[in-house]
Amino acid sequence: MDNVEDNSSPAALVEGRTRDRNQTDAMVGKDQMDVSLTGAATPVTHGQDHAGPLRLEERQDAIVELVLSAGSIRIDDIVEQFSVSRMTIHRDLDALEARGILRKSRGTVTAVASSLFEASTDYRIRQSIVEKQAIARAAFDLVEPGQAIVLDDSTTGLQLAKLLVQKAPLTVITNFNRVITELKGKPGISLLSTGGEYYELCDAYKGPIALNALGQLRTDIYFMSTPAITGGICYHQHPELVLIKQAMLKCAEKKVLIADHTKFRKRALHAMCTISDFDLAIVDSGTSPEELGMLKRADLEVKVAPLRTGLHRRADLMIDSETRDH
Repeated sequence: MDNVEDNSSPAALVEGRTRDRNQTDAMVGKDQMDVSLTGAATPVTHGQDHAGPLRLEERQDAIVELVLSAGSIRIDDIVEQFSVSRMTIHRDLDALEARGILRKSRGTVTAVASSLFEASTDYRIRQSIVEKQAIARAAFDLVEPGQAIVLDDSTTGLQLAKLLVQKAPLTVITNFNRVITELKGKPGISLLSTGGEYYELCDAYKGPIALNALGQLRTDIYFMSTPAITGGICYHQHPELVLIKQAMLKCAEKKVLIADHTKFRKRALHAMCTISDFDLAIVDSGTSPEELGMLKRADLEVKVAPLRTGLHRRADLMIDSETRDH
């Protein structure tokens, strides 16, 4: 069978467009080159439709894909990938940082969370997919038709949202735009948004309007995730989202912590609640005995969600990929 070249990756896309442009440059000559607004040299085509450098949106999309795939990458390495100036790359990164997608820091750009900054939703949704799906399946077993369920901006909760139509009728209350998109129009799902100030980094709503809406509700169950668990306390990077999650805890009759094992190895700045505030914790099988012991010592019921393997795991990943594409 003949080998087929994969031109779908960002690097291949850039390489292909750069190769086409170089061929065009050789035809028209350097004396016919002009400088575009992006800082890149483009040929004066005199009305002919020659291939040029990546358009702004294409280049920024390719940069996002590179950084989300790597987690973090040196800015110098990004510059080498694209046929534009360093100044243009910095302008692109500034624009993407303003949108909350990426973060610049000391010559690198990153999508990875720190104690001060949460990772973007686009990055979080790619992490620990199999573990999150296992936790979501275990959480789904707790749901009963007719309940009012609260979901926050958790990507683990998003995996649960994909299953909920099977337990309809349900009322789902959320501040997470991804959950709204997933469940809108689904039969048997009554969907309530908190409203409020839109926060692009987390694709979620926050602020006084959201807090007031949650203060008027009494719900059956809240599935809460957290960026970090340290010393029996749940932490978050953003104080306004701490307030949202605390209001969700307050309005729910049953409180369930959903956290994959990586949350026990991270740090964040703002204390949100203690693990003893929950009735149940659902974790994955990668959670260490020490971490499980810490949960149980808080007199907390603990459920370890088994991971699927083989064909089941590949099917879950295919479903998740199709969901992201749409």
